Amino acid sequence: MFYSSDAKATREFLRDVLELPAHDIGDEWLIFDMPSAEIGVHPSGEGSSPAGTHDVSFVCDDIHGTVAMLSSKGVNFLQEVEDHGYGWVTYLKIPGEVTVQLYEPKYQLGC
Repeated sequence: MFYSSDAKATREFLRDVLELPAHDIGDEWLIFDMPSAEIGVHPSGEGSSPAGTHDVSFVCDDIHGTVAMLSSKGVNFLQEVEDHGYGWVTYLKIPGEVTVQLYEPKYQLGC
């Protein structure tokens, strides 16, 4: 669930730019189909997010190609791709003040 300052723009970005399939349930509400999911649990504390928070990440199999494709559609990335150990990582800004991680894992997905 994203909480957005501009829900309409966030939904349109997910549908039109990221091309995520969605169900229109009326009144501009879109519910997006996500094909698979993983959950990681990280410790909270110094240098980390506070307990009770969460992050949403999108996974891809070619981060540099995905960044190039999304950049050509006007997507703003907040940093260069970096090696975070578990994968190659960057962050993108979605309309409505939403930040999402994009990463290419170095491990084989189980889903």
